[in-house]
Amino acid sequence: MLTIQQLEQNTEQVIELLKIKNIDASEMVYKVIELNKTRKQTKTEADNLQAEMNQLSKEIGGLFKAGKAEEANAAKAKTTELKQTIKDKLSLFADLEKQIQDLLVQIPNIPHPSVPMGKSDADNVFVRGNYPQEEKNESGLLPHWELAEKYDLIDFELGVKLTGSGFPVYKKKAAKFQRALIQFFLDEAVENGYAEVIPPIVVNEDSGFGTGQLPDKEGQMYHITEDNLYLVPTAEVPVTNIFRDVILNADQFPVKTTAYTPCFRREAGSYGKDVRGLNRLHQFDKVEIVQVEHPDKSYETLDKMVEYVENIILKLNLPYRIVKLCGGDLSFTSAMTFDFEVYSKAQEKWLEVSSVSNFESYQATRLKLRFKEDGSKGTQFAHTLNGSALALPRIVASLLENNQTENGIVVPEVLRKYTGFDILN
Repeated sequence: MLTIQQLEQNTEQVIELLKIKNIDASEMVYKVIELNKTRKQTKTEADNLQAEMNQLSKEIGGLFKAGKAEEANAAKAKTTELKQTIKDKLSLFADLEKQIQDLLVQIPNIPHPSVPMGKSDADNVFVRGNYPQEEKNESGLLPHWELAEKYDLIDFELGVKLTGSGFPVYKKKAAKFQRALIQFFLDEAVENGYAEVIPPIVVNEDSGFGTGQLPDKEGQMYHITEDNLYLVPTAEVPVTNIFRDVILNADQFPVKTTAYTPCFRREAGSYGKDVRGLNRLHQFDKVEIVQVEHPDKSYETLDKMVEYVENIILKLNLPYRIVKLCGGDLSFTSAMTFDFEVYSKAQEKWLEVSSVSNFESYQATRLKLRFKEDGSKGTQFAHTLNGSALALPRIVASLLENNQTENGIVVPEVLRKYTGFDILN
């Protein structure tokens, strides 16, 4: 979240930048500043009263010894009165702190000044790609759900029987194909300096708060109510929270971590043709990359992460494009995001397969993730970044549709050492 200092020192800049996200945060920002002034004043008053009470307490014994019982008793009565006043002040102070905190978590991260204005994904800006134009399906290519049925690869109806819609069952060669993709993505990450971890796939409330899923996206998360735990919507949550309450040394940067997890999202309100097949699921597999970086280098790191994901997609030989998200399509926590989309020739549409984002210090503030410069006693908040590298469902959908032949689906060459076969049929 944003800090009070950011709001006080850059008030107008914060308000103006949030307008890029189509948000008028002026009322909340000014309210935080006003409450913080009252909070500081209340604390000063409480401290002064405490000092007065301490002084009186010291004097009481001397007054009794000097035979000034009346003055001593008056002082005792005064300390009792002060004690109650201090208690009331501290109660007000705690209430003000809660009000400030409740407001701060409602203020989104400010976007980088270079983020383009826009209302929706229609206003995102094309960066580059090997397939910038859409094509009509003039060859009669089958969509992936029909291919999955034709070759008995994915059973969507069985998933409905076992759980519900959005929980497919991968079968036979498709099951091995899934594992091959996961292993390929992990191997690529490790070869590029990411340390692999296997985190829990359920997290507590503090973890959800630390990365900004709570209180913003609780409606999209599966909640285990009896234990107050959440199924992870992405490995970003447990992996980034590894660094909660951690103080790093500057020479440890960059800290690079990768993880594979199943991911769970309720996707409330999703319906229609855009959710057919693998287009939008409640459970899916994803390999995530997370970096903790020095603030001076986070945007250089963001560019490198974008290049890294691009290289994986190139190795899979998929038609893709990279878009820079406009303010209206940017997430609550992100300062800048690049999306990767692959083109589905059968569906004649672009499918998002990765988001690579810089959160600057927004998550680190919630996480209390700090670092020390060499020789410095003080600490600063680090910057956090993450990216999908990659999410499987739409990658699989695109591979099935774009690599279909009369005899089956051709497996990309880079995956064959993992699958042991070169065609899905």
